[in-house]
Amino acid sequence: MPTHARERLIESAERLFYAEGIRAVGLERLLSASGVGRASFYRHFASKDDLVITMLRGHDRAYREWLETRVHDLGGDPLAVFDALAERSNWSDYRGCAFINAMAEMADPASPVFLIAKEHKRAVADFLKKRLAAAGYRDTEALALQLVLLIDGATVTALHERTNQPMRQAKAIAQGMLQRSNDVL
Repeated sequence: MPTHARERLIESAERLFYAEGIRAVGLERLLSASGVGRASFYRHFASKDDLVITMLRGHDRAYREWLETRVHDLGGDPLAVFDALAERSNWSDYRGCAFINAMAEMADPASPVFLIAKEHKRAVADFLKKRLAAAGYRDTEALALQLVLLIDGATVTALHERTNQPMRQAKAIAQGMLQRSNDVL
């Protein structure tokens, strides 16, 4: 566990918000879980919203680093993203996508949380676009957005079915879609 108050707050926020939801976790619970006092909290963050934004930005960076590394380790093919996410959705504490969850809770499209989640989804699409281009596909923008749609649907389905099978099914759909696209050079 981090020894610095700021890091303990961010770590506790990430864990609690993912497990229980952003709105369900109050400041007192965060302070208790992190072992940080109220005065120390306000030295690091102006508000709970400020902590949420900081936590989501850090989670975005860590998630995208993980995804890039894991897809590379699985061979780099665009469809390897589904294998990586199937592994992740098989975790016992799996609660879906932190960014989909955040968008659902903070549904105002102008809210900073919603905008960060939207940026995250765009970054994932850009990653997929690069993987598709490296594999020789054309129209990578449209294909990447279609893959994100499959990923998001499989993520939500994996959450309520409590299995990684939806991610495997989404991979099969994506594979068929890419074969039919006739966009391979």
